[in-house]
Amino acid sequence: MIVKSWEADRFLERPSPSLVAALFFGPDQGLVRERADALARTVVPDLNDAFRVSDLDGDAVAADNARLADEAAAISMLGGRRVVRVRGAGNALAPLFESFLGEPKGDGLVVVQAGELTPASALRKAFEKPKNAAAIQCYPDSPQDLARVVQNALKAEGLTLGSEALDDAVSRLGADRGMTRREIEKLVLYMRGHKRVELEDVRAILGDEAEARVDAVCDAAGEGNLARLDIELERVRADGATPAQILRIALGHFQRLIQLKLVSSQGEALDAKLKGVGKQRMASIRRQVSRWNEQHLLNACDLLLETEALTRTTGVPAEAVTGRALFTIAAMARSG
Repeated sequence: MIVKSWEADRFLERPSPSLVAALFFGPDQGLVRERADALARTVVPDLNDAFRVSDLDGDAVAADNARLADEAAAISMLGGRRVVRVRGAGNALAPLFESFLGEPKGDGLVVVQAGELTPASALRKAFEKPKNAAAIQCYPDSPQDLARVVQNALKAEGLTLGSEALDDAVSRLGADRGMTRREIEKLVLYMRGHKRVELEDVRAILGDEAEARVDAVCDAAGEGNLARLDIELERVRADGATPAQILRIALGHFQRLIQLKLVSSQGEALDAKLKGVGKQRMASIRRQVSRWNEQHLLNACDLLLETEALTRTTGVPAEAVTGRALFTIAAMARSG
């Protein structure tokens, strides 16, 4: 049978008693592992139980075709149904699984993990056709699925989070389920002793470190701090940030300063617009809003756009012209 990615969690809650083997495949290998573990635990709660869990490599199974049937038919010394795991399976194993599913041996549950497979894949077809098998898709989480994963994981730890914090967390996660779980674990550790996760907490733990470093570059330029700008630029370059990334984030920063300048000129409080920004950075942004006028901010944005065009359309050294643009902006800030 075919189990779509969005159906998988419900399927794993109550797998069919007639299920003999399941194939987990897809580009999200963290999700492949997580779902394979979930199915295996429906039979053996402790996956480290060497008497009831056999862990095989796809190459080892291919080298000894009898190994799969032998392991599935083996009887646990201490009783109970066994799980046979096959990792790294490929299309070369399709005939073996077709034969095994046509005439299963023993009562062991076979759990197979593979990478991304096309609809025409022989391995997928081997599990899609039989009624006693399942081919389970593992594609990256949708925003709705990811929101549920985050909420459920935090709820299990006694934590709640608001809609803004949830939206921000979802925007930063999702490429790989395993990585998502590790990031959530970091957030749980950070929140120890607290009950509610705020936007600032999410950004402090789940934020892109390289992006945070570029923010420091922007703040140094915006405040006219030449010495700090020199240090922060060296750091982001060492971290591997590209000139294109630096220019994109810097342009967004100065465009935001224009918006904040407008809010400030209309007598509105900046705090509401800076919700979720750390206290230290909030103070820096306030200083920048006070230091710059709208026309000079527009000039800074124009300079960043021109620099980006130079790096894309000419052969000039991108790092050099990016640094020059930011130092020019810092000089503008110093001149008041």
